[in-house]
Amino acid sequence: MQYLITHFSHFQLASIGSFIIHESVFFLSGLPFMLLHKAGLFNKYKIQDHYPSIYRRDGSKFWVKRKANTVDGHQKCITRLLFYHFCVNLPVIIFSYPVFRYMGLTASLPLPSWNLVLAQLLFYFILEDFVFYWGHRALHTKWLYKHVHSVHHEYATPFGLTSEYAHPAEILFLGFATILGPALTGPHLFTLWLWMVVRVMETVEVHCGYDFPWSPSKFIPFYGGAEFHDYHHRVLYTKSGNYSSTFTYMDWLFGTDKGYWNQKSSESR
Repeated sequence: MQYLITHFSHFQLASIGSFIIHESVFFLSGLPFMLLHKAGLFNKYKIQDHYPSIYRRDGSKFWVKRKANTVDGHQKCITRLLFYHFCVNLPVIIFSYPVFRYMGLTASLPLPSWNLVLAQLLFYFILEDFVFYWGHRALHTKWLYKHVHSVHHEYATPFGLTSEYAHPAEILFLGFATILGPALTGPHLFTLWLWMVVRVMETVEVHCGYDFPWSPSKFIPFYGGAEFHDYHHRVLYTKSGNYSSTFTYMDWLFGTDKGYWNQKSSESR
């Protein structure tokens, strides 16, 4: 950190540095799932090998033509992602810098204590889960789904990189939930970067299309995971449920995960 502080300005670290970290973590964590799919590795853990159909909320099955998890689908996803990241994400990071600076974002040494870092990360998760749930649920109303959120649902079979494949309006709308916590607290840049890394890896994992036995959902209570969110992509359209971001307590509180658990219950009989 000392090297970065010495050789780069606060603005460069907070804006360009944050963008580089986001792109690096996003593509390095997302691309391997495309390679796994192409190579046919770990197919026994692929979720939609077990759930090949698209479900209505009442449990009935039907097929729908949407973009597939294919080489062509991968290429289109990456091309559009790069466009979104450079034309939407990067400008947002740059223009939001004064807000973060005003709220107290710092990059000085010493680094904050781990107690403070963990407390802030916990606050960010709680706040992000709450705001994201209501924003995501709003995107599944008829008009917003048709004109905005349907872009994200073009891939009925999600893979890691589709986690950020969305309409620019959605990127701004739901991205607000992710940056709200840090914007309110003005954390150390190290904490902001750590939050970014954890959040990016989480959203890539829940869109990966694989239900691995080592998934965090197997060990962390209320963690949604890939299977929980994959159901959301299979069920059409505006009443799919499973709207949560990382943890699922909002779906549990408001009963929007009942379709998922009913399906799980019927399949276990």
